[in-house]
Amino acid sequence: MKNDLKVYLKYIKMRFLSGLEYKGWWLAALNVLFTCVTDPLSTILMFARMGNVGEWSMERILLIYALAVCSFGLAETFCRGFDVFPWAMIQSGNFDRLLLRPRNLAVQVAGSVFHIHRLARVAFGLGAISWALVRMGVAVTPFSALVLVLALAGGFLTYCGVFVLSSGIAFFTIKALDWIFILTNASYQVTRVPMDYMPRLLKRAFTFVMPVLLISYYPASVVCGWGGAVWPGLMAAPVGAVFLVLSTIVWKAGVRHYKSTGS
Repeated sequence: MKNDLKVYLKYIKMRFLSGLEYKGWWLAALNVLFTCVTDPLSTILMFARMGNVGEWSMERILLIYALAVCSFGLAETFCRGFDVFPWAMIQSGNFDRLLLRPRNLAVQVAGSVFHIHRLARVAFGLGAISWALVRMGVAVTPFSALVLVLALAGGFLTYCGVFVLSSGIAFFTIKALDWIFILTNASYQVTRVPMDYMPRLLKRAFTFVMPVLLISYYPASVVCGWGGAVWPGLMAAPVGAVFLVLSTIVWKAGVRHYKSTGS
């Protein structure tokens, strides 16, 4: 495990330094940041025009949204290899090269791609979280800081699990399936809907199937003291770990199913 981590960090360092060689990397980062800022703009304008919806304010929605976006950004940055795996490895046949190397396959895939400009999504998420907490007058205590860290860690593991799951399925389907998009970019858009007004089926789906509410709404509820039980806000990390383990089982089944393009 220790050697695998060292190999992964070396991969990331190499990709990071090579990314800096591209002089226009900061333009790509600005493009991602612009997309992140404008994405929730319609929601912000709606609240600015109509005011609060019951107890739901713009800051409350933005905090929940930012937690999910930041988690997705972390996974997209540090597990990008699995995100592009169906196109970069399966369809191209490049996965055969990884099989010949005496290294952990998952480590090689995860570290095969690193786009420095993806960190802009993480920066936006952290900035939005801080801004929302300040606007709501929420004092960050050591406990609430721990809850936020666990939420981001659980979100990171959850979205990494989605990427790994998509890659595992790609062994059988050759290409990624479009419905996986529901569990990635589309999933954090759900957090822009006030929890109280969310359809029950949707609420259950994004709590027990794709636990995006467990990594966003419930931790935010604990930090801000919106009421309700505390324990759901502490479930992000363990639930994310379980989701990743289950996704890894699918991935390993796919690897066993894989037949070399040279066979």
